Amino acid sequence: MLPIVNYMKKGLQQLASGLAALLVCSLFIPAPALALNDAQQLVVETWRLVNQSYVDPSSFDRIHWKRLRQKALEQTIETSEQAYSAIETMLEPLDDPYTRLLRPDDYSVMKSSNSGSLSGVGLQLGHHNDEDSVVVIAALEGSPAADAGVVSGAALLAVNGESTALLGLETTAARLRGDVGTQVLLTVQPPNGETEELSLERRNVDLRPVRTRRLRSDTHTLGHLRITQFSEGVPKQVQEALQELTDKGVEGVVLDLRNNSGGLVSGGLAVADAFLDQDPIVETRNRDGIADPIQSNPTTLYDGPMVTLVNAGTASASEILAGALQDNDRSLLLGSETFGKGLIQTLTNLSDGSGLAVTVAGYVTPSGRDIQGQGITPDRLLDQPEPLNPGGEGDRWLTDAARVLEAIIDRKTAESLPTADAINSEEMAETA
Repeated sequence: MLPIVNYMKKGLQQLASGLAALLVCSLFIPAPALALNDAQQLVVETWRLVNQSYVDPSSFDRIHWKRLRQKALEQTIETSEQAYSAIETMLEPLDDPYTRLLRPDDYSVMKSSNSGSLSGVGLQLGHHNDEDSVVVIAALEGSPAADAGVVSGAALLAVNGESTALLGLETTAARLRGDVGTQVLLTVQPPNGETEELSLERRNVDLRPVRTRRLRSDTHTLGHLRITQFSEGVPKQVQEALQELTDKGVEGVVLDLRNNSGGLVSGGLAVADAFLDQDPIVETRNRDGIADPIQSNPTTLYDGPMVTLVNAGTASASEILAGALQDNDRSLLLGSETFGKGLIQTLTNLSDGSGLAVTVAGYVTPSGRDIQGQGITPDRLLDQPEPLNPGGEGDRWLTDAARVLEAIIDRKTAESLPTADAINSEEMAETA
């Protein structure tokens, strides 16, 4: 029986060794990945989009970008709101206020604004020089904010007593919107002024981004072309406006970009194309440092004399236009220094109806100026107080612009006239 016992013992030892080996091997086989729920998928989707396109990937190592995704997914994320909170926490170390999540309601409002409609108090908001404070880029003409005298550059400190620094840009904008006829309390500090509280009544705001009219002049027929934002349809509206002014026989145009906070970059490029003839418009630079110069087409919609009005509310796409006109000596810029936003964002629809804005490029003007945080200095600074209603009655900036434009027209007329020497030479040639 001994051989049988030894055989069984040996078999049991081999079986035990095999089980041990199997156990050891199983320790090195990765467990199957757990399926992500929809809310977690939203976090991963956002991380991937930023990772693929953000303008400054060199910052990822500094902020431990991959670890931020892992930390986000380690949290309990089962609802959309939990996903939004995790995404905002994940994006915060980028220190870029323009790369941000837009909740579905905020995203819907932004798209509505780009299409030319708005309900609220009519404030265009932003950050200045990458600070957390929320500032007024511009108050839309005819809006409750404009009627109350809110000016570009004012700090919006609180909405209904809630600090805007804590709310953030998008939530602050959402707090300003509401049903027509309801009230909202703003705590505002004008530039170099004292803090004040304003109670505004929300109402529908007529954006009307393109407006034209003839300017009064004793000697010339002038046109005023005002563009308040680059929303959808603006290039076509500008084309129609320029045709209307041409049909009226205007000799020069005042292009008014005051309080134009930008909008669709494509719209700004299309309008620049209307005034430039195969000239450089802007040069964008992506995350790889690759420069992409953009040039206008060989035909223009208007090639006559013009001047352009800008101010601190002139930002983003309108700065692209202003910089192109100035650098190509196409138009004098008059007014005050512009806002200084030299970054370009893309807007992407996320799977749950929210949106993601990502800074994907910077830009420089045709002469190579980087205006991010610097702005554009006009050729002539206007020192009169800015009008509360640009383009309206008593707008001294517009009056000054018209005078400069008249002088340009007179000079061009004088240059086109033959000189006395030329006339004498022609007469002598005829006599001979």
